[in-house]
Amino acid sequence: MTERIEVEVAYARPDKQAIVKLTVAAGTSAEAAVRASRIVETFPEIDLANLSLGVFGKAVRGDAPLRAGDRVEIYRPLLADPKEVRRRRAEEGRAMKKGGGPAGA
Repeated sequence: MTERIEVEVAYARPDKQAIVKLTVAAGTSAEAAVRASRIVETFPEIDLANLSLGVFGKAVRGDAPLRAGDRVEIYRPLLADPKEVRRRRAEEGRAMKKGGGPAGA
């Protein structure tokens, strides 16, 4: 008899989020858990062919085996490069200190 474990699959948008609890065979991969959760039926924008996943905030590959209690997180693509956003904010901050308006204005 195959050992069964409980895991969760989580996905969030700014307007809606879901956590699906499921029981899977021990050693099930993160990607297999996402597919078994059927979360894509609620969030059709999830691209199963190009998943970006994590377990409790740590990035994992789709073939990563899960342990009891793991929460698989499905990450959305970034809309902006965080480094570029910080650089722009720093430039705007410098411009404001010099008495000017936002950079590029």
